[in-house]
Amino acid sequence: MSRKPVVAINIPAGTLKQIMSDATRATLDREFETRWHAADEKLTEDSVAALAQNADAIMTGWGAQKITPKILDAAPGLKIVSHSAGTVKGLVCDELWSRGITVTSCAPEIAIDVAQYTVGLMAVGIKNVLELVPATKAGAWWKRPEHLRPPNDLRGSTVGVISASQVGRNTLRILQAYDVQALLFDPFVTAEQARAMGAEKVELEDLFRRSDLITIHAPSLPATRHMVNAKMLGLMKDHAGLINTSRGTMVDEAALVAELQKGRGVWAILDVTDPEPPPPGSALYSCPNLYLTPHIAGSVGRGRLRLGQAAYEEIRRVLAGDAPKFNVTEKMLATMA
Repeated sequence: MSRKPVVAINIPAGTLKQIMSDATRATLDREFETRWHAADEKLTEDSVAALAQNADAIMTGWGAQKITPKILDAAPGLKIVSHSAGTVKGLVCDELWSRGITVTSCAPEIAIDVAQYTVGLMAVGIKNVLELVPATKAGAWWKRPEHLRPPNDLRGSTVGVISASQVGRNTLRILQAYDVQALLFDPFVTAEQARAMGAEKVELEDLFRRSDLITIHAPSLPATRHMVNAKMLGLMKDHAGLINTSRGTMVDEAALVAELQKGRGVWAILDVTDPEPPPPGSALYSCPNLYLTPHIAGSVGRGRLRLGQAAYEEIRRVLAGDAPKFNVTEKMLATMA
């Protein structure tokens, strides 16, 4: 009788509760020899190496121990590292690639939730719901205070998308149902590819000049730090909006606060900041027309349970000799979040 494939779970107990349903856990135990660490055990290089002894697969997640050469040496037949979260930067080592081990990530699953949240923020933001709710509760039903930005419609607006990342592409796909003019800035995408996504390829300055709404989906890289700076913000139309659900480093926050204080009706919704959360006393808390949400764009609640299921499915595919759905290559790391 052949042995069951061995799957080592390199995920902290707190994360496991969020991403692993009872049904997915039962499936893993039924199909594989699944090795779970004790609930109170801290994941270390040594403990994960022991867990991964002769493993065929390792499942990782938020807070996982980095996969080191020592861990790889414990599992000479390792075929896949299946990450139940987004970026694998900080998780993988060079030797993992040189050994030809498959790496997968649930970033494409998370991207769907981020894109849906982003488009929701567009609709809420352009209608000025966040200001109108308290004003309405205060009695301003038909007659709104003159200082409030007038609400507008998403339909017919011009939406600028920064980066055709997984989230950016999903955002463009969803926007096709909203009858908007979509602009795309991405130096790695051709005009023809942009058109296939329903967008017009433009330069960054043009995007800021023309857009009623701007949404950021670029990866956090040295080249993208503060790509949204004072110059770009100054190009925005009056009453235009900026949404950031990517990484806080994309935006020069001091420049953003300065622009919002000019009284042009420019507004912003940030789900991410730099640092996160903003320190006490930060101008982000008191700046007019600036709204913060606590990094909730990505998968939460039932969405996180999908991640555990998706990570299991990748292991099942690869161990069965099939191609993974969400493969990550070493080359991709250079442009990944």
